Amino acid sequence: MTTRDVRIYGIGKYLPKQIVRAEDMDKRIGTEKGWVAKKSGVLTRHFIEDETASEMGAIAATEALADANLHLSDIDCIVSASGTVEQAIPSTASLIYQKLDPNHCGIPAFDINSTCLSFVTALDHLSYLVHAGRYRHVLIISSEIASVGLNWNHKESCSLFGDGAAAVVIGPTQSGESSQIITSRMETFPQGAQLSEIRGGGSRNHPRNYPDELNMDDFLFDMQGEAIFRMSARLMKGVVKRLFTQSKDRAPLTMEEMKLVIPHQASLMAMKLIQKRLSIRPEQMLIIAQNHGNVIAASIAIGLYEAIKKQKIKRGDRILLLGTSAGLSIGGLVLDY
Repeated sequence: MTTRDVRIYGIGKYLPKQIVRAEDMDKRIGTEKGWVAKKSGVLTRHFIEDETASEMGAIAATEALADANLHLSDIDCIVSASGTVEQAIPSTASLIYQKLDPNHCGIPAFDINSTCLSFVTALDHLSYLVHAGRYRHVLIISSEIASVGLNWNHKESCSLFGDGAAAVVIGPTQSGESSQIITSRMETFPQGAQLSEIRGGGSRNHPRNYPDELNMDDFLFDMQGEAIFRMSARLMKGVVKRLFTQSKDRAPLTMEEMKLVIPHQASLMAMKLIQKRLSIRPEQMLIIAQNHGNVIAASIAIGLYEAIKKQKIKRGDRILLLGTSAGLSIGGLVLDY
């Protein structure tokens, strides 16, 4: 696995205006007060009021550009790395680009979707193109609206999620800098493909295929949480071991050398399992689910934002981005920030 001389130049974040507390969720899904807080551990999360995914993404991207001291004209590629899309066509990246500047043109814009691992996948794949010199500066945005697709009858799953966006600008590492991407890996286990899904909206369950009336459940999020939990628990350790040992030209990586682990904020229970199974010290583990919820692919990106802005990491620190996604996929990326 090739080490890539790629650096995060800037980062941005946006959370919708509407703050939803655990007790608000209790009322919405008809549970007794305290149930959501106890069951999910999410005390507050943000839901959209009138925002769109492209608007949220553009705001996060604008902050990332300012943080990098760059302008839109400095960007060579725009990638939306989200598990949800604003509409089927065109790409969400095109819509974000339009929101950034309706008069600008010429930058390639496209989507990468591996659901909750989309940000990690995009960072991984685009870093090779930056390292090779194909692009110099790439803008990667994860903008997620989970709230619109939640099934409020599925109390345990809908109590986990929140909306939000984050963006990064990546570019080549300059002489004298230590920033780099060390290694990355994603493995998909398609035996779990039906454990987390939205069946409607594509070509198989298109609205035209419902002669009488739509089955709305097909267009809402459906997750078999316990089955995903068991499957991930069985497979996670092996994937991380292969991630840490896949390079033949250096000694295996260890969890001990990670300054910080930023996991996908699937659920507090899942993160506690990861921490236990992988022997991650409490101070190594970044958990933001309590005040964000599961923000799909934006979870890891927002976690990275929080780690940088709250100075939990500094330049040169080694960190692990790690998560699971529908598919079922497990993946991680190690970088020196």
